[in-house]
Amino acid sequence: MAAVQPAADDPFPSWFDSLERRHLADLEFAEVRRALQALTRWYVEKRATRRGSRPGAALDGRGKRAAFALFYGPLHFLVVRHIVNEVGAASSPLSSILELGCGTGGGAAAWALQFDRRPALSGVDTNDWAVTEARWNWRQLGLVGKTTRGDLARVRLPGRKGGVLVAYVANELNAEPREAMLGRLLDAAGRGARILVVEPIARSIVPWWDSWARAFEQRGGRADTWRFRPTLPERLRLLDKAAGLDHGELTGRSLFLDGN
Repeated sequence: MAAVQPAADDPFPSWFDSLERRHLADLEFAEVRRALQALTRWYVEKRATRRGSRPGAALDGRGKRAAFALFYGPLHFLVVRHIVNEVGAASSPLSSILELGCGTGGGAAAWALQFDRRPALSGVDTNDWAVTEARWNWRQLGLVGKTTRGDLARVRLPGRKGGVLVAYVANELNAEPREAMLGRLLDAAGRGARILVVEPIARSIVPWWDSWARAFEQRGGRADTWRFRPTLPERLRLLDKAAGLDHGELTGRSLFLDGN
């Protein structure tokens, strides 16, 4: 599998440099590495006991916040960008993109940057630090947007010319709110919105995936599984290796439905 080579004007490397300066100003590399290991264990080992929470529930210290911002945020950016380009999610203009469970905002940024005319961004998350970090990231990338701490179930979804991103969020929900979210997403698509759902590739994490895929496909959408080799910044590659991880290949699964 060939590596995905970045374009000459790719904003990702300089953005990652700014993340390094921000999060390693007062922390040693080894501290972030240990925090990343702890954060990864939390994701893997405690998934069954943390339904209904967002990643913010794990971000209980400066080291873990730095690890999420420096590691998972950029990886999510790369996965979403790859999917957006492959499914044609930026093939026609959008005026706005809403990211539900925005975390540090990398997903929405990755989508918005694929347009010649950048859509306005908005993000909602349950974690105060995450929404602040998302605003900072968007400013660094030259994007305009606002973030809010709030309940994902209460956010009004856009219709025509709007995009909705749900990345690494639905797997965190209990069955009832997750099905309610599916209904709301399909309703938004019926009103003209463009919907993109991204989740990890592991089946054990998304046992409900087939039912969502059928619902999207019945309305003309698509379901895909992805594997690609990214070109990672040196510090990100070193952090990956030092933490005992291996993201030489990035993976994900997606659902896409264009109601526009």
